Amino acid sequence: MKRATITVARFFIVFFSSCFFTLTTHCFPTASQHRKPIMRRVLALLFATGLACSTKAAMADTEQLQTLLQKNNCLACHLIDKRKYGPKLNEVAEKYAGDSSAIEKLAAKIKAGGTGVWGEDIMPPQPHVSDADAKKIAELVLSLK
Repeated sequence: MKRATITVARFFIVFFSSCFFTLTTHCFPTASQHRKPIMRRVLALLFATGLACSTKAAMADTEQLQTLLQKNNCLACHLIDKRKYGPKLNEVAEKYAGDSSAIEKLAAKIKAGGTGVWGEDIMPPQPHVSDADAKKIAELVLSLK
């Protein structure tokens, strides 16, 4: 939830920066000419910084998820954006979006296994996965878009 809040905040910063840029360049044509290039540079810098920060955070989360999936042998059945034997992890994120107890449910399902949620697919129990890893995997899967 924290990551989503940060992403929304960055979106609004970028959105309002671009609106301000549009206003300063189109609505005030009589403004002094030396202010426009400076304002454009400042706004471009703000936009680039927001974009770089959000992209870097998303890539770091995906890399951490990939590392945990590989470490715990989840990639034998699951991929993030393609169906293998189990559901795509993007589908899991969509299905449990908005469920406040989803992290605990998914962490328990990782450890205990399950069947019937995704059709005939059976997920065998994964007792070798630590509780901390199961919870972190569940958090990262739910953060996927």
